[in-house]
Amino acid sequence: MPSPRAEPAAAAFVPGAGQSRLYQRLQRRYASELPLLPPGAPVPATMAAACDALRARGYDTGGALRVLRQLVLQRLVALDCQDRAPLEQITRAMTALAELALDSACRQARQELDQRHGAPCGPDGQPVPLWIIGMGKLGARELNVSSDIDLIYVYQHDGETAGTADGRGRISNHEYFARAVKAIYSLVGETTEHGFVFRVDLALRPHGNCGPAALSLPALEEYLQLHGREWERFAWLKSRVVAPRDCIVSPEVQALRGVVLPFVFRRYLDYGVFAALRTLHRQIRDHAAKRSAGHPERANDVKLSRGGIREIEFTVQLLQVVRGGQFPELRCRPTLAALQRLAQAALMPRETAAALTQAYVFLRQVEHRIQYLDDQQTHVLPTRDDDLAWIAHTLDYQDCRAFLRQLDAHRELVAQEFDRLLGSQEKKQCHGGGCGGPRVAPPPELQTLLEQLPPGLRERVAEWRHHPRVAGLRDETRERLFRLVQRSAQWLDAGHVSAEAAVRLVDWLETLLRRESYLALLLERPSVHEQLLQLLGAAKWPARYLLQHPGVIDELVGDTLLAERFVVADFERELAQRLAALQTTREDDDETLLNLLRRAQHAETFRTLARDVARRITVEQVADDLSALADSVLRVTAQWCWQRLKTRHREQPQFAVIGYGKLGGKELGYGSDLDIVFVFDDDDERAPEVYAALVRKLINWLTVKTGEGDLYEIDTALRPNGNSGLLVTRFEAYANYQQQRGSNTAWTWEHQAMTRARCVMGSPALRARFDAVRTAVITSAREPQALRAQIVAMRERVRAAHPTPAGRFDVKHSPGGMVDAEFAVQYLVLSQSAAHPALRDNVGNIALLQRAERAGLLPAGTGQAAADAYRALRRAQHLARLDEAPTQLAPPAMQAERDAVLALWQAVFPDEPENRSSHTVSAR
Repeated sequence: MPSPRAEPAAAAFVPGAGQSRLYQRLQRRYASELPLLPPGAPVPATMAAACDALRARGYDTGGALRVLRQLVLQRLVALDCQDRAPLEQITRAMTALAELALDSACRQARQELDQRHGAPCGPDGQPVPLWIIGMGKLGARELNVSSDIDLIYVYQHDGETAGTADGRGRISNHEYFARAVKAIYSLVGETTEHGFVFRVDLALRPHGNCGPAALSLPALEEYLQLHGREWERFAWLKSRVVAPRDCIVSPEVQALRGVVLPFVFRRYLDYGVFAALRTLHRQIRDHAAKRSAGHPERANDVKLSRGGIREIEFTVQLLQVVRGGQFPELRCRPTLAALQRLAQAALMPRETAAALTQAYVFLRQVEHRIQYLDDQQTHVLPTRDDDLAWIAHTLDYQDCRAFLRQLDAHRELVAQEFDRLLGSQEKKQCHGGGCGGPRVAPPPELQTLLEQLPPGLRERVAEWRHHPRVAGLRDETRERLFRLVQRSAQWLDAGHVSAEAAVRLVDWLETLLRRESYLALLLERPSVHEQLLQLLGAAKWPARYLLQHPGVIDELVGDTLLAERFVVADFERELAQRLAALQTTREDDDETLLNLLRRAQHAETFRTLARDVARRITVEQVADDLSALADSVLRVTAQWCWQRLKTRHREQPQFAVIGYGKLGGKELGYGSDLDIVFVFDDDDERAPEVYAALVRKLINWLTVKTGEGDLYEIDTALRPNGNSGLLVTRFEAYANYQQQRGSNTAWTWEHQAMTRARCVMGSPALRARFDAVRTAVITSAREPQALRAQIVAMRERVRAAHPTPAGRFDVKHSPGGMVDAEFAVQYLVLSQSAAHPALRDNVGNIALLQRAERAGLLPAGTGQAAADAYRALRRAQHLARLDEAPTQLAPPAMQAERDAVLALWQAVFPDEPENRSSHTVSAR
């Protein structure tokens, strides 16, 4: 980097575009042609008109395209350096010029070849399209003013041409398209008296410069599957068909997308690309170092040097490739747009994305000014003082010092972010071409590893001696595996993790030996490795969940996981974005959407689990978040199912889902099933059949097991007439059933369930109607003694179905357990809510007990004591289930809580025979 210095006296320059020697030359040489390009920014229509005008003046296609480039360049220099046009206006214009040139050249080349050889034909005689695929900046619509264009030519089918009318001239499709590539190059890439249109580079094609100039789609697919290298995934990330124009939106292009997308974006989180990017970046830096050896001025390369444009692109592309398989909304070609999407997905702090955006725009504008000087494909700062002063002036800096300070600041920020992303492995200086990252000891062999492990862990890992999948691992994968075990043992020795956690990690790793990306993630991110060990050591259920859904460990990468809570709007917005991204690439088939829903639900469940285990949220907050998640999944799934229902008869369904039980009471736990009832309010004669189809589809989407697991188990037994009733009920019939109108009406236990029911999805009108029905049901006049007898009888039936061994206390089902408190609350609501409106709200058992005491329905202190006991019992049950432990305790455990609930029962159901029989556990 040139050091800041005072402005030399000789640093005179011409303001605006005039300093550009390219601009001066174009002004002189093409003065008569310049007016052919209408005023303003060049756009496809004006460029096409100018090209036609040039042809009318006698230029052939190649000549017209070359002169058009000169006209566009002259205009862009003026727009950029005098009018301060935005970066996107410049890059879009250059990209449009490339697309126009390639389209014109392709059409002419194929027309000439068809006349000599006939059109190429596929297996069934169909025409065979040629796709010109733009890579890199052309694919992303980010071409700079002296960019070369990276192209790959692909044709759809092998075969041969139709030949001429007299049956002559037949050649293979392969030869036909190879000749087409040469003809296109002669029209676009060859240098003539008017220069070239674009420099053309085919080095990114399969097998590089040794490969064929054009290849068939099956050959491309075979290459990507068998020979595609990691760095090529970054190259294909920005690929798109850029010409010919009539092929860009053709249905056949979907076949090409179907080959490329699975290669670039893997199904699972893909941290294995870190090593590949390090290698590629090291090669680029080494090449830049060799170029600048003996030429110190070449070290100031705004593209390839440390902190340059390439490092911003690598930073963005790495995050896209790692997560783009699971988060399709990240699949976006332009760098600036991708930065915004990464920030929206919380994969990059918004401040960082904004800073990288500013740096990218600044560096690209500097790059353009370097190239405006002489139209050279260079990214190195000029050494002439007047050129450097002109660049500073056209970027609105007073002098070179201010410009260079800003350049240094941007490059330092970019370099720091890039080094941080790659684990700071590139910070050391390169000497003799060696920038290989930190020196680490070679990985141990298994026997050596075992000698380093403590006894319990050693015995578990020793089983790998005869494990066929461990023996069959690639050397690189085995190295990662052993290093992870080695690091875990070191943390165990230091007391950072438990022995149980280390053994559970080995169990977890053993099931994932074929998913190498997870090993790469843990090795790349020690903080994720450590948090994973903490979770595995906390309880058995988290360990089991991680075995079932290993992909959720990516949630541990972020810094804000433990500090956040579930946000419904964010969850549904992200799903909508992913759906839109899949629709763009026509990947929105049922299986893909099923897996998308499952990955999202599993990730959010895991996030709640991590906060729970870390004691960042209470049991009540866990239940609130899991219930809100279930509500959201039901809403989104119902919307998607309705949109994909072929028999739907209206845009928005007149349909609602009523939640009962733990869902209705917002008390869901991990793995809880959903008690739901479906209703509709639609007078269309097709409605019963349509909504029945919707419910069948919805239940299937929620319960079917895919490669990503399932969402929820569904229980619809609480619908009118239970399992013998209709799967979806007209709302009027549902209301009549609940409100005792007609001969077929609800039982008391169904009204007990109604106390915890709520409308979890549906239109505002349906929600209001349901709330009115629920209020009418729970406030109906009832004979207290009969109601008391029915509820006590139901309580006895439930207890009989869940017997508890003698001398044990079941926190849920034993006398004095959670169910006693729940039945007491239900009796209070059904018998007293007509006179006490505060009991009508579905606010949960704890709040209702407190309200009942305040209303004078319970002795002073009884309601609050029972509420506190219920909270403690819920927590005990929750912790036991987390560790897959029994919920039956030995006395005197939780005796105070049990006594508080028994006191509640006595207050609500005095002198009931079952109450007198509910003697203490300790007396049994």
